[in-house]
Amino acid sequence: MRVVAKFGGTSLGSGSRVNRAADSVAAAVEAGHEIAVVVSAMGSTTDYLLREIQFEADEADRAEIVSMGERTSARMVKAALSARGVDATFLEPGSEHWPVVTDSRGEVDVEETTRRAQALADQLDGMVPIVTGFLAEDHAGAVTTLGRGGSDTTAVMLGNYMSADEVVIVTDVEGVMTGDPRVVEGARNVAKISVDELRNLSFRGAEVIAPSALNYKTTDLSVRVVHYQHGDLLQGGTHIEGTFETLIDLQEEPLACLTVAGRAIRNRPGILAALSGALSEADINIDAAASGLDSVTFYVYSRESTEAETVLHERVINEDALSSVTVDEEVAALRVTGGELPTQSGVVQGMIETLADERIAVHDVITSATSVAVFVDWDDREQALSVIQDTFH
Repeated sequence: MRVVAKFGGTSLGSGSRVNRAADSVAAAVEAGHEIAVVVSAMGSTTDYLLREIQFEADEADRAEIVSMGERTSARMVKAALSARGVDATFLEPGSEHWPVVTDSRGEVDVEETTRRAQALADQLDGMVPIVTGFLAEDHAGAVTTLGRGGSDTTAVMLGNYMSADEVVIVTDVEGVMTGDPRVVEGARNVAKISVDELRNLSFRGAEVIAPSALNYKTTDLSVRVVHYQHGDLLQGGTHIEGTFETLIDLQEEPLACLTVAGRAIRNRPGILAALSGALSEADINIDAAASGLDSVTFYVYSRESTEAETVLHERVINEDALSSVTVDEEVAALRVTGGELPTQSGVVQGMIETLADERIAVHDVITSATSVAVFVDWDDREQALSVIQDTFH
């Protein structure tokens, strides 16, 4: 089996932990598996280096400085493996067989990185490469970085491009937990979780795996998260299942847009809860909501718009912070979810510009960590759907 094992900063935070990591790799090699290793900076080295750059440094110099954490980790793990009789070599930007290349925009050059990763995979028989995570180099050979969580990205990317069977993320948590064990009692390991579930958790604070890394997961590539104390790269932890797909959905039923205005809305605690609660008490479902400095907007089914307007109007006349409620009927909602949406720069701008080019007026845009909802006139829905589909395809 071909495995890419990524060791996070905590799992390499001391000499004893480096030894534990080396033991697990050596055991997998002895069992006949092909292993490539990706390493983060030891402990909180990267944060320390960033904090100590208290002067004006250009991006090239900053990248060189922060790269020292991963470079040190790679040398430590290589030496520990060599002490165990494992044929290992460390790879860093500038190395002859360095795999991760970025283009002029600082984004991964997929074609060149794939070519280099496949060449590296051909050398795995009997040799363990130790790759510095988080780092890349451009076509001129300058050091670049993959951003926060870049070591996870390096690991899953290489697992994909090297045709690995599995990527194992070795970290300081027992895989994905039902809750934070430092906060709640009885938290337990989740054996399986989908990429969509995990990415939503990651964007909302769960420090398990970087969301950007999950973009590189394929159906054939297994990804697993294990605790560094587990000591076995080949079993245990949480399996991450599935792949990301970009889903484009057109709401089948027209919506109404109800906007409640009031100059004091932003200074009135609980006003949003009061308005949404009133709609809930009337058994009116809120499809989407958005707020501004002086207004709150609710999207409900058009068939319930009259009742919703009545409910909200009652709140308006009884609340000093509110001044009026207006209704815009027959609105269509189009939603784009998943795929590379959260890490793909300019997605929303591209959608809106394309719709504008087609003279389609956009009522509203509501975004979350993993989706974008665009609201247009009901009569424009089919054309808008076609435009958005063309944008992503």
